[in-house]
Amino acid sequence: MTPASTVCGRSGVGQCEVCGRPLDARVFDSSSVVAAPGPGEETVLARFALPSTHCGVLEYFAQFTDRFARDPGRAATPGYRWQIRSDVQPLDPYLSFGHIINPWGLSGVPLDIRLAEGAVIEFTVRNTGASRADELTEVGGRILGRHWYDTRFGGAPGRL
Repeated sequence: MTPASTVCGRSGVGQCEVCGRPLDARVFDSSSVVAAPGPGEETVLARFALPSTHCGVLEYFAQFTDRFARDPGRAATPGYRWQIRSDVQPLDPYLSFGHIINPWGLSGVPLDIRLAEGAVIEFTVRNTGASRADELTEVGGRILGRHWYDTRFGGAPGRL
């Protein structure tokens, strides 16, 4: 059985017999490209709130900076901290990072991080004091995953 088949609710109830995903799993995909935050400021690049009776899995995230887009060797983002949060708490293992891990436009590394029932997922970037030479003009972020009805709330899958 895959990890998603036992994430919440009862194992095997209303799940694909091939992959183990709940039959009512729905995709979420949130993204934006915006002006980089100023010194001491933080910007939410992507956000998704799971419905209150749903749990899910974060499967992918991507990052963008105008500097990296011009020169893929510029993966470090000095003076900027990226973070993925679940209900305001940093999501392990992405507690805080200062470089491009999954570049926007490339397939990136797939994830399988469990999301609690009703969680609010945010992908943020904070300007912690970038020098003039390291200032970014644009930043972007994308989060993608699946969510489904948690059978612990009663009823059958496929219900919103």
